[in-house]
Amino acid sequence: MNTPATAAAQRMAAGPSGPASGNGDGGGDDAATSVVSLYVKQQQIYARAVSGWFAGWRWALVWATQLLFYGLPWLQWNERQMVLFDLGARRFYLFGMVLYPQDFIYLTALLIISAYSLFLFTAVAGRLWCGFACPQTVYTEIFMWVERKLQGDRVARMKRDAGPWNLERSARALAKQSAWIAIALWTGFTFVGYFTPIRTLAQLVMQFALGPWETFWILFYGLATFGNAGFLREQVCKYMCPYARFQGVMFDKDTLIISYDPERGEPRGARSRKADRRTLGKGDCIDCTLCVQVCPTGIDIRKGLQYECIGCAACIDVCNGVMDKMAYPRGLIRYDTQNAMAQHLSPGQRLRRVFRARVLIYSAILLLLVGALVTSLTLRSPLRVDVVRDRASLARLVDDGHIENIYRLQIMNATEAAQRYRVAVRGLPALRIAGSDTVEVLPAEARWITVALRVPPETSAARGAGAHPIEFEVQRLEPGSAAPSARRVEASTFVLPR
Repeated sequence: MNTPATAAAQRMAAGPSGPASGNGDGGGDDAATSVVSLYVKQQQIYARAVSGWFAGWRWALVWATQLLFYGLPWLQWNERQMVLFDLGARRFYLFGMVLYPQDFIYLTALLIISAYSLFLFTAVAGRLWCGFACPQTVYTEIFMWVERKLQGDRVARMKRDAGPWNLERSARALAKQSAWIAIALWTGFTFVGYFTPIRTLAQLVMQFALGPWETFWILFYGLATFGNAGFLREQVCKYMCPYARFQGVMFDKDTLIISYDPERGEPRGARSRKADRRTLGKGDCIDCTLCVQVCPTGIDIRKGLQYECIGCAACIDVCNGVMDKMAYPRGLIRYDTQNAMAQHLSPGQRLRRVFRARVLIYSAILLLLVGALVTSLTLRSPLRVDVVRDRASLARLVDDGHIENIYRLQIMNATEAAQRYRVAVRGLPALRIAGSDTVEVLPAEARWITVALRVPPETSAARGAGAHPIEFEVQRLEPGSAAPSARRVEASTFVLPR
């Protein structure tokens, strides 16, 4: 039944050839209509396998990054995990350093340095990070390798996916999904192993005794790896990653990018290997479309710079192979800059343009930040002290008439050996500590101690009532020596009653 709502929907969907653009004689009812879809179905990309110099570098970085990620939590340092972010104990172990939440400034500095490094690298060499070392690219490369091994290369996968489901197709799909799930779960397990000691975590897994949080994060990170590398793939780079959107701010015409040389390649067209392209009036591009078939994001690099290009250089490898077969010079698709291609710059001229204003500014800021971080870590004290007043009782009189204030000191030992510390105080006449002035703190321990400070009654008469500034001094004592080797001073107040 053709309802008024249906008719209205058909009129709204009509394109330029609809009733409003009829033959001009008012006979709009007889004019042909067309439906214009506002949504484009996502076309699956079947990336062809490629070999070459850049593909070799890409796999070298896959191996390097994954050996580091999967192997680092298994390495030991001073009988504990070399890199461990122990959130429960609020300890962060990085090789020989023990960091506390108070050292969060170092993480902030590291993130800022990483950001400026990315800005500098992008300004000079474009999206090489995306194409060679980004986790999304690395895991997609691993998952695609598994896919090719179990389901064949591009043509075989396309043919199999276009056909009906049968026993062979089901078995191959099941094997692929099982391998993907295994890789994803191992990745999730390794990720959690940076926060829970991985050897303990492995024992819990073997005993089916994982806690709820460990289970959640293993499954969550595994699912993210499985979904991003197995299914979303190029959509993460094209639609989800913000880097593709703001890269244009960091690019200029002297930034190294994947470039197609239209002066050499156009006009493109197919021909035999023996044909003379000059006689045919053709460029070097034979329009084989292999550069499109190997692209993990499915773009045609011959259309120029596009934000979807991740700089993986797969198109360079495959194009160089075609040029070799056709006995043409390599470099129809190459890493180059827009200025170099337009002005035909020599390698020396191209290199001199690297040292431009934005690159020098990024480099200077980056050197300052790295220098400041290294200096701060070098001069970092292995002792931290926090002083907290006992707010339940600001001041009280004890039996001998002395005035007493109670404090809680947190002494943090950022070394991996037990340490002895001496606590001293100054700021008021005759101010002293009631009790022992030494304390022992275990390796990488943050120990709370209660300290009672006392002054005689005449101090109150001499200084008057109110809060008076004092200082706590905590010194580390070397074993067998009274000489301090580390020292911290923290300010506080001593309250004298009326």
